[in-house]
Amino acid sequence: MTTLDNHLQLQDVASLTAALLDIESVSGNERQIADDVEAALTALGHLEVVRDGDAIMARTNLGHDERVVLAGHLDTVPLPTTEGSRGTVPSHWDGSSLFGRGATDMKGGVAVQLALAAGLAAPNRDVTYVFYDHEEVEASLSGLGRLAEHYPGWLQADFAILLEPTNGNVEGGCNGTARFDVTTTGKAAHSARAWMGANAIHAAAPVLTRLSDYEPAAVNVDGLDFRESLNAVRIQGGKAGNVIPDHNVVEVNYRFAPDKTEQQAHEHVRQLLDGFDVVVTDSSAGAKPGLNHPAAASFVEAVGAEAKPKYGWTDVARFSELGVPAVNFGPGDSLLAHSDDEHVSAEAIRDCLAALTRWLS
Repeated sequence: MTTLDNHLQLQDVASLTAALLDIESVSGNERQIADDVEAALTALGHLEVVRDGDAIMARTNLGHDERVVLAGHLDTVPLPTTEGSRGTVPSHWDGSSLFGRGATDMKGGVAVQLALAAGLAAPNRDVTYVFYDHEEVEASLSGLGRLAEHYPGWLQADFAILLEPTNGNVEGGCNGTARFDVTTTGKAAHSARAWMGANAIHAAAPVLTRLSDYEPAAVNVDGLDFRESLNAVRIQGGKAGNVIPDHNVVEVNYRFAPDKTEQQAHEHVRQLLDGFDVVVTDSSAGAKPGLNHPAAASFVEAVGAEAKPKYGWTDVARFSELGVPAVNFGPGDSLLAHSDDEHVSAEAIRDCLAALTRWLS
């Protein structure tokens, strides 16, 4: 019997969250938590369980007309390095708040999934529970993407809920995201004779000016207002303190509303930065809210929370690509995600479980 089995039997989702936090699972090191989750799900008996690498899926097969997916990732960003940080491993309680890496992003949501899997042997809809690896790294490594390729039938559903932290609100859809390298070149020279060269960093000044002057849009999609953003997020250039740089790269991130395709977003950035060498380095489509779907509408009504847009990118976009409308709904404040002070309240985790239990019972 694993630690997770013990906490499932105690039937306290907050203590189950603490047990998950105590298993260090930085991206690439999900094997132990995947082993424990698989063992806990297999022991329940009423679920069909499959595993692919460090991703696990479990589902009911009750013959209901409707199937929903509840999904969450097992990995976290690296542990904080600042001395005295409380968002680390192992977890600890401070009153009713639980501190630890992944407390909000998103082991509270994963604990809710496990508690539902254990507590609802006969839900009013068939449910597929998805626990996957490598969410906090580049999209090409995503465990959910791998599952979509290897087990596409398992991800087919009428509706999906991603238990990312939303403070108990329903967040429909998500913005898309794209990254670009904008390169400027020059001619190297000794900095004491700068006139013999051409400074590639200085040549990037118009790029930064255009980005600084840019006014991001707010776009209404299916009744929700998505805020866009376009920013330089990194700049790299120069070889030494006495050399005029001949090469410079400005990394740009565009968070675009789900009314745009990836291609339209790329073209928008290229037009803004016309005249410069712009290369797409990473891109993921957004997702429309899909709140007009009957399952989504019934979920929003059951939760009793106002639907809001998701400004960041989440894996609801992957479900959207599969033709499955999806929302984000989970415990914790997303503003605390990845922070040195990451924490979640016991009440938030229990409230999330109660809302989903009402909807599925």
